[in-house]
Amino acid sequence: MSVPRIFVTGTDTGVGKTRVATALCAALAAAGRRVAAMKPVASGCESTPDGLRNEDAMALLGAMTVRARYDEVNPYAFAPAIAPHIAAREAGVSIDFDLLDRCYGRLALQSDSIIVEGAGGWLAPLDERRSFADLAVHWQLDVILVVGLRLGCLNHALLTVESIERRGLRLAGWVGNAVDPGFERPDENLLWLGARIGAPCLGTFPYSVQFDIALAAKILSPTLRELEPIPRP
Repeated sequence: MSVPRIFVTGTDTGVGKTRVATALCAALAAAGRRVAAMKPVASGCESTPDGLRNEDAMALLGAMTVRARYDEVNPYAFAPAIAPHIAAREAGVSIDFDLLDRCYGRLALQSDSIIVEGAGGWLAPLDERRSFADLAVHWQLDVILVVGLRLGCLNHALLTVESIERRGLRLAGWVGNAVDPGFERPDENLLWLGARIGAPCLGTFPYSVQFDIALAAKILSPTLRELEPIPRP
């Protein structure tokens, strides 16, 4: 297997990006890979004796197999559960891509595979000019799209796919994650998405209040080969 460098994005916030990112870590680790993960910017963090900590970043730290400090996995942590660019502005902080580069570089050097999770959706802003999409382009990462299976997901998914491809990045695959137990006609929606998204569906996660990382990794394991990078000219 070649070495994947993956950016996990979603059709919206709360669609299961962390579930997919941690499951990817577990599946790659089971395949014998040294895996690192990163949540570059996170809001909605809790105060602890060690400083601000983000639940998603802690889950990634627990799922990866290389040793790293929390502030390497999550360099920018903000307390308010608001859009990261607003949280950063209120904290008087500018998101420094050079700092993110250093953290990413250290993690990449230690690992065979690295999984980077965004916050919110694909175009969630980091500051007045840049978004998470710009960060994925900056690092030239392949992308996995998490589609939150609920009303409106068809439009959100295709708009996101269009934006990813317009930026010249490879959509390595997508995952359907059931977030609404009352969502009607899920099978028909999945078929529609599969017919219109050129990248493969890597798996579908059933609705679950309690996340089972082992089961999620088992769902993704058969499709890991789809993540092998395409050689760039």
